[in-house]
Amino acid sequence: MIEQSGPGRATRFIITAAAFVVILWGISLAQPVLISFLVACFLAVIGSVPVLWMERKGIPSVAAVLIVMASMVALLVGAGIVVGVSLNSFSEALPFYQSRIHDLLVGFKAMLAMRGITITDQVLLGYINPAAVMNLTAALFTALSSVLSNTLLILFTVTFILLEASTFPAKLRSVLDKPQADFPQFTRFVSDISHYVVIKTLLNLTGAVLITIWLSIVGVDFPVLWGFLAFLLHFIPGLGSILAAVPPVILAFIQLGGGSALLTAGGYVAIDSVLGNIVEPRIMGRRFGLSTLVVFVSLIFWGSLLGLVGALLSVPLTISLKLFCESNRDTRWLAVLLGSEASLRSEDQTVDSERESERGPP
Repeated sequence: MIEQSGPGRATRFIITAAAFVVILWGISLAQPVLISFLVACFLAVIGSVPVLWMERKGIPSVAAVLIVMASMVALLVGAGIVVGVSLNSFSEALPFYQSRIHDLLVGFKAMLAMRGITITDQVLLGYINPAAVMNLTAALFTALSSVLSNTLLILFTVTFILLEASTFPAKLRSVLDKPQADFPQFTRFVSDISHYVVIKTLLNLTGAVLITIWLSIVGVDFPVLWGFLAFLLHFIPGLGSILAAVPPVILAFIQLGGGSALLTAGGYVAIDSVLGNIVEPRIMGRRFGLSTLVVFVSLIFWGSLLGLVGALLSVPLTISLKLFCESNRDTRWLAVLLGSEASLRSEDQTVDSERESERGPP
């Protein structure tokens, strides 16, 4: 028996690894469909909260879904118009900013030459060229607009998901072998995912509004555009806030000078510190945290697999995997590996409370 256990484990590992590779290959082939479906699921999770709330208040399911979808369409159209106008203006002004950057770099080169420091144009334009960041930002918005070209399909998918949301629990109970044991775990998993996505979206929206207001006060061009960029990239903890701050800080330096650039950077740091380190942990709790390594690896993994949308949804997708693993004792070890040190302490408290509840009253 002992001699067979080694080959048996090796065979299971090879089969699992092969199945994982096949799944990744299938995901890469179905990337366009999966991207639209993931965006639809993300919007459906947000929309399910008001839909279920209206159903509890006695509003029919169809009417609740129509109200939510009408509100969602109005918000998306309004945001699309405002952001689209800002994006067009930014694209038209991009050559001017590039010319201004070139002039600043030439002046910087002359200043270094006066101090006896010689620097070649290849180094100057290849390694110290902020214009590349501005071009990359414009390309990012262009890629995002192409992803959202299937808006009608996404909205129809969201509508059908919301219509099925109220009847899905009954269907799930009927197919589970042990509904009394399995259904509470599934309910907790869905509730945690909804809680994370809705709260994270609201916090990102709050941060985007504050950043837009601050940039308007400083006088940086296109504050709405940079606020929208911050809203998207703040789904990536830590790294996302840095990436969102780089273009407007560079633009503030080009447009207004070094003092305004420092004010812009200071505003980003203050807003991110308050929302990310104080408000978010208190509202969400520590159990939604991921380790820094997992955040970075998930960004590379989902980004390479699903492109821009995968990068933006990398943390929500990984959080979903972590919560799913937490709901099953056999896979809880994987959730521990994915989580941060703070979430590990929260997980230990959850395990202790479960053991106490299983023991019952003394």
